[in-house]
Amino acid sequence: MGLSTEVTIERLDGPAAVGAEGDFRRVYAEVFAEPPYEEGEEEVAVSFRRFRAQCRADSFAGAVARGADGEPVGMAYGRALGHDAVWWDHLTVPVAAAMRREDGRRTFGVMELAVRAPWRRRGVARRLHAALFQGNGAERALLNVHQDNAAAVAAYRAWGYRKVGESRPWAGADLHDVMVLELR
Repeated sequence: MGLSTEVTIERLDGPAAVGAEGDFRRVYAEVFAEPPYEEGEEEVAVSFRRFRAQCRADSFAGAVARGADGEPVGMAYGRALGHDAVWWDHLTVPVAAAMRREDGRRTFGVMELAVRAPWRRRGVARRLHAALFQGNGAERALLNVHQDNAAAVAAYRAWGYRKVGESRPWAGADLHDVMVLELR
């Protein structure tokens, strides 16, 4: 029996995302249990403590993709970077001050984007990604991607992202590519 090709995307603000946390968590836990991430319950719990804090930002945007049966098949979320953003501080080689300048509107940081395996290569990730930027006015998008996730790196490049550096986004993290997409 094949999967239905019908997928709907629901864009959510912070309070709505908190209400749908179980759907975000379900997709996250399944996708990030896979290599190269291999995250377990403890890592998922830490990520969702951060998720609740991120949802409180006025600029937060989230999106959930649902199959015809209503089950979550993908999710994405992020927020604009403030002037005090530490994202740029984790690069292995610093970037120019003009690149790292933030004002709370310039750059939308894509915190997570994930699609469950059976629904990959169907355009779901691209639709989730697009939903994050509806009406937010950001000049650019910024994300970190694990260097060993070749499919994700290829997708981001195909969407127009360019690598601007490498980062270890948290203590003990594997090396990630830092990628930027000009939105205007």
